[in-house]
Amino acid sequence: MSDYLKSNWVLICSFLFIMANSAFIAMEQYWFAVVPFALVVLLLAFVATDKLMWVIVFTTPLSLNLEELELGGVGMFLPTEPLLFGLMLIFFLKLLYEKRFDSQVLRHPLTISIYIYISWLIVTMLTSSMFVVSLKFILAKMWYIVAVYFVASQFFKRKNNILTFFWVYLIPLSAVAIYTFIHHSTYGFAERPAHWVMQPFFKDHTVYGAVLALMFPVMLCLLFLKRYKKYRLITLMMTITLVLGIVFSYGRAAWISLVVAFLVSFIYIFKMRGSFVLSIAGLVLIFTAIFWNNIIDVLEENKQDSTSENLTEHVQSISNISTDASNLERINRWKSAYRMFEARPIFGWGPGTYMFQYAPFQASEDLTIISTNSADGGNAHSEFLGPLSESGFIGTLTFLLIVIVFYRTASRLYWILPKGELRTIVFFVILAFTTYMVNGTLNNFLDTDKASIPFWGFIAIIMSIDLHYKEMLKGENQQLKN
Repeated sequence: MSDYLKSNWVLICSFLFIMANSAFIAMEQYWFAVVPFALVVLLLAFVATDKLMWVIVFTTPLSLNLEELELGGVGMFLPTEPLLFGLMLIFFLKLLYEKRFDSQVLRHPLTISIYIYISWLIVTMLTSSMFVVSLKFILAKMWYIVAVYFVASQFFKRKNNILTFFWVYLIPLSAVAIYTFIHHSTYGFAERPAHWVMQPFFKDHTVYGAVLALMFPVMLCLLFLKRYKKYRLITLMMTITLVLGIVFSYGRAAWISLVVAFLVSFIYIFKMRGSFVLSIAGLVLIFTAIFWNNIIDVLEENKQDSTSENLTEHVQSISNISTDASNLERINRWKSAYRMFEARPIFGWGPGTYMFQYAPFQASEDLTIISTNSADGGNAHSEFLGPLSESGFIGTLTFLLIVIVFYRTASRLYWILPKGELRTIVFFVILAFTTYMVNGTLNNFLDTDKASIPFWGFIAIIMSIDLHYKEMLKGENQQLKN
């Protein structure tokens, strides 16, 4: 009997599962059906963590939000967030068991800046006006950082895995862009349907445009790399797909972010000194401060609305702060965030609480036709003002610290690396990160898997290259010899 059980345990377990699942289905309980998939994921996490990571990255552009699908009102992205949560738990279990992790990663300046960021979030969680909301917010933030920064940092020691990360995200994103393009074409590429034709994969056109803009420089990186010369037609078609997606997303912030990234590229192409760049930035700020009233007067004269289907007029609507409801509502959210900061400047109202607390801080003169009291049209619309209201000025400083250390590390790498694939990767990752920084001043999407996974992934890539570029260069030189 013992020998029989040993040789037929798979069949026996399968039979028992089928019987149990049939009983649950009869009781209209369908969750038990996911048990085999959960076991496969658990097995992958222990024996092939890299494969699980690629599954997570690949499914990110295709993930669905339960809340938007009206399935119980749970704000969770499937299948990515449960997988990220599981990967985070396994990471901590392995850490407790092995009692070691890559010490170079743990001591890197980017990692230290993340420690400071998370530490302050925890402090402000303890002082939060809504403790449970802040706890959930930090938990979600942790599974992105642990899985996409700490776990992925071990894979990014190899340059080929960095390129795999790019491909695995871009292929499904291109498929979503094609789906959206075809869907949008049935409405004649009109502006109004552009707000929702990317559903159910993206909530609206702003996050869709932001993610396309974020990954566009990465797509250019793959297009220019010599190793993919024989795939040039494929990379060119994918590039065109992303361009069309960005144009017909009618995402004005996405367009601005690419223009800024293009201008930033000149800093590196022409090897401009940091002092020169800072001087130019300072002059622009001084000029803006001196002529601020004149600038506002000019902007208020612009009456072009963002609902126009003419792309030229749509671009003109970017500076309309007098009649454009979208622009005015964004300003309303910013003012509300600042008033919340004034009320609690040190600790803020608690991570993730803006949408629940901002309503009383709206001034009647700032309200628009799309204003609400529940933030269902977006959050604080800023990765900088959001933390300012939720975690105080120190919260914004800790986020800025990560950004500053990223640019400092990435720029240093660009200057010291010789011409080649590694330098090209660093250059385009800087531009991709820049697009999100521009979008982050106008929107906030780091609470979504679509933006968070590439965002933290890019930071992990720069950190890993910084630690291992000498070994990567040896591999690159070896490839050239072969």
